[in-house]
Amino acid sequence: MSLEISNIKIERLKTDFLIIGAGVAGCFAAYEAKRLNPNIDILILEKAHIDRSGCLAAGVNAINAYITPGQTPSSFLEYVKKDSVDLIREDLVYSIAKEVNSVVNLLEEWGLPIPKDETGMPYVRGRGSIIVQGERIKPIIAQATKNTKAKILNRIVVTNLIIKKNKACGAFGFGIRDGKFYIIEAKAVLVATGGASGLYKPNNEGDAKHKIWYSPFNTGAGYAIGIRAGAEMTTFEMRYVSMRIKDLMAPTGAVAQGVKAQQVNSLGERYLEERYKHLGGKSMPTSMRLWATLQENIEGRGPCYLDTTHLNKEQAERLQAYYLHMTPGLTLYWSARGTSPNTDPPEIVGTEPFLVGGHAQAGYWIDINRMSTIENLYAAGDVAGGAPKKYLSGAGAEGMMAGRDVVSRLGSLTHETVFEKDIKDELSRVFKYLESNKNTLKPDELELRMQKTMDDYAGGIASGYILNEQKLLKARKYLKQIKEESKHLFAKDLHELMKCHEVIDRIDVARVLIEHLLYRKETRWPIYQTRGDYPNRDDKNWLKFVNSVYDEAKDEIKIVERECKALDKALLEV
Repeated sequence: MSLEISNIKIERLKTDFLIIGAGVAGCFAAYEAKRLNPNIDILILEKAHIDRSGCLAAGVNAINAYITPGQTPSSFLEYVKKDSVDLIREDLVYSIAKEVNSVVNLLEEWGLPIPKDETGMPYVRGRGSIIVQGERIKPIIAQATKNTKAKILNRIVVTNLIIKKNKACGAFGFGIRDGKFYIIEAKAVLVATGGASGLYKPNNEGDAKHKIWYSPFNTGAGYAIGIRAGAEMTTFEMRYVSMRIKDLMAPTGAVAQGVKAQQVNSLGERYLEERYKHLGGKSMPTSMRLWATLQENIEGRGPCYLDTTHLNKEQAERLQAYYLHMTPGLTLYWSARGTSPNTDPPEIVGTEPFLVGGHAQAGYWIDINRMSTIENLYAAGDVAGGAPKKYLSGAGAEGMMAGRDVVSRLGSLTHETVFEKDIKDELSRVFKYLESNKNTLKPDELELRMQKTMDDYAGGIASGYILNEQKLLKARKYLKQIKEESKHLFAKDLHELMKCHEVIDRIDVARVLIEHLLYRKETRWPIYQTRGDYPNRDDKNWLKFVNSVYDEAKDEIKIVERECKALDKALLEV
């Protein structure tokens, strides 16, 4: 596809509040802002289509952040703190805990089916989890967002933020279908694009490479545009490696919590209780349960399973139906083999590492209103840092907090002038990969090189998730070379152009991740962040946040340490 930059059509728009990403956080931000001020002008940009985009595209069978009977926001905070080995933003986690049930109540009002018991209470699946029938949860959220009359543009790839004097004043992007270059001027911007998959070589390869746990379409764009803009990022080194059902990468919660299936090894031993009781047994931190599973395999007692052999026929059928709301592949797996959960217990493995601010806590460094270190630039959901285990309802809560703050400040916000030189520079950068030239490097080829580098030298599956300084230094060196090679990418159409920018974003995110992994010289979260050369936890020196700021002009990543502060107990609910 030959291209003349001068022929690109330009679409220039103005809005009060620009929301990048139409997942849970973005949609709830739009809803709350419009509820408080129906006259606020809102524009949502979505890379896919709002009806089935993001992590909830295929549905969900539980809400995993909910204050169940007997629990309080304070107890939720303590649980998250313990599971994250004492290092969290307590202010952020507590503010989420106070709002998650309100988010769920809204979802039910919008039409999400939530089964109830005879007393009218939701069915509790775990200490902070309730059962829902959520195959259509994303269309339900999308319709509620459309009802606000917020403007929505689907199939738009956001390529960079527009920043003036450390203030966010819009974003650039291009249309995957129309090929237009979009210039969006805004008084405030919310990044709600989700986390980053595809940084590492996945469990499954070839045609099955996208059969992964986290959404393959969440490519780290939200992180990348913030990194390039100079926003401060936090805790990238707390990667998220999920325990999942082998090959299918299906979630395990429905089995582990829903039918109380225990983790067992090939000898039938309940190894968490029998061999790792000193680490907390079944109550050990999430990352440690996967670490114990890996140890069982290393020491010759694998593979490991979730033991469902105790289920009767009715329970087995109910479990299979349960997965139809989220991951029907597992139900189809049993059906195709003529087996069932009580005769064919699912094998468990670890995924490749992801950056996910809603399960772990990699993301933007934000204040209590979810504003980043760049004025008028907000972050919510998986792209916001410091508050792990927020999940679906927590992402919605963060979006609402950002929406409220924008509305409260709207009278003092103004549009900033976007310089023509900045427009021309970004237009050229975005579309140069379509120009007819001698470049032959395809985005898939470069992505494979990046993923293999990360897998080999930055603690991927091949190395048992183990990190050390010498390997990380090699990863740093090779990623810098790969970044340089990205200049030679070539796209034959708009879809490949999108993939070019996705791999560039992933490279930028991966480079920041390497610096965080190098800097934290301890092992705080085994598997997520196992330093073979620093195998022990070190609270004396490392009970603090590792943050970073990227200087694009110098191509330098500066590490910044931030204090870990406890929330004033007087502020907590009894």
